[in-house]
Amino acid sequence: MTTPSSSRHGAGTTTAEAAGTAGAAGGRDQLGARRIGIPALVFMIIAASAPLTVVAGGVPSNFGVTTLVGVPLSFLVLGVVLVLFSIGYAAMSRHVHNAGAFYAYIAKGLGKPVGVGASLVAVVAYNAMQIGIAGLFGFALSMFLDGVMGISLSWWICALLGWVVVGVMGLNRVDLSAKVLGIVVSLEFLVVIIYDVLALGAAPAGITADGLVPDQLFATGVGAALAFSIAAFMGFESGAIYNEEVKDPRRTAGVATLIAISIIALFYAFSSWAMVIGEGPSQVVSRAQEFGPDLMFVLLAEHSAEWFVTLANLLFITSLFAALVAFHNIVSRYFFALGRERVLPRWLGRTGRRSGAPVAGSLTQSGLALVVILVFAAVGSRSEDPLFPVVTLFTWLTNTGAFGLVLLMALTSLAVLGYLRGFSGEYSTWTRVIAPALAAVGLLALFLVIMVNFDVLIGLQGDSVLSWLLPAVVLAPGLVGTVWALWLRSGRPQTYRGIGAGGGLE
Repeated sequence: MTTPSSSRHGAGTTTAEAAGTAGAAGGRDQLGARRIGIPALVFMIIAASAPLTVVAGGVPSNFGVTTLVGVPLSFLVLGVVLVLFSIGYAAMSRHVHNAGAFYAYIAKGLGKPVGVGASLVAVVAYNAMQIGIAGLFGFALSMFLDGVMGISLSWWICALLGWVVVGVMGLNRVDLSAKVLGIVVSLEFLVVIIYDVLALGAAPAGITADGLVPDQLFATGVGAALAFSIAAFMGFESGAIYNEEVKDPRRTAGVATLIAISIIALFYAFSSWAMVIGEGPSQVVSRAQEFGPDLMFVLLAEHSAEWFVTLANLLFITSLFAALVAFHNIVSRYFFALGRERVLPRWLGRTGRRSGAPVAGSLTQSGLALVVILVFAAVGSRSEDPLFPVVTLFTWLTNTGAFGLVLLMALTSLAVLGYLRGFSGEYSTWTRVIAPALAAVGLLALFLVIMVNFDVLIGLQGDSVLSWLLPAVVLAPGLVGTVWALWLRSGRPQTYRGIGAGGGLE
């Protein structure tokens, strides 16, 4: 992917490119020039999903907790729902170009008060995802350094090392992040594909359809299985967030989202099926319960060289790092969008003069992450459990984030129905009505499933205040944002008129 050179800023420069360049020069209101193409955006979307982390960590956890062999089928079922979501989402992305994608879509389709409420839900949910992943990153890096190099560092120190690098990248041009994420994601896929081949080669019970049989999924525990699996997709919807920075705002985000979700669903289904075959259908649950996230690496150790297992562990860490970068970029752009439209303090809308990056939003996200990591570090210093950052910071926050994001996707599907009513001559009934309606039904059902199984997802046994407090952390800002928007309508009408408009009045 090439960067537009200075020679292009002449007669051949497009209006969109000129706006981006002006924004970078002016230090506010506009993100950087349009540098992101479809391949780069696909990598950025998949990076947020963290393929190696899902296959090595999420899939064994799903097998172990739900005791269902049909986990691979859950990815295909959810893939269908999310493709349906993406159809209307992609159509709307052709017309709405705003770094606060969910926020702008919901504001235009369901009304500005609901949109502002959704924006604060999005800010909290995406921050929870990003900061929660930092807990697992810190733990994994700490264990790797200790086991391979004999260097003993606390998890929170390792988390802060990642925090520094992510923060620096967030202040630079977005195509730097795209290039780094492209390399990392490619290596992740390579490692998982090698694992899949080895697992299918092992096949103690032979190659069968186990894992893809409906009866193995649609049984007691199916709700928890779907709730676990939907978390593996989080971040796929981020394509439209970059619509102000892509080369073709009417096409790039929509096409990249559909490609990414198709790849993710098929890849996760195939790799989790390979895990079933590699361990044996009758043994995969018990083995997952015994080894947890080490299950993949145990098989690799049995069938590959030691250096490859070490490399796979290292790439597990870089997979987490890629997700940290991806979610950091998402949060910083939400802050930018809300600051630009004066929904949040105006200074959040400032961008870098040279990079065009949402500098104020990036620094704000880094500041929030620093505070939360240090709080958990202080609390964890009194715990003797080496898995403390995994079972608390990572588990609590990422599941909280997924809870909020599924709600936002359901609301966005409803918003698509409302917005595309005026485009009957441009889109078919399937795109305007049927696909988003089916997606809304499916996503609302998933939201209820997550709510019912939330205590299971965060590893609770018995009643706990966390089972309602963590969801409330996501939902309460939505109510506050809706009330704030209603006040803006009468107290600051000019600001209210600009909600969802990308910095200008509608």
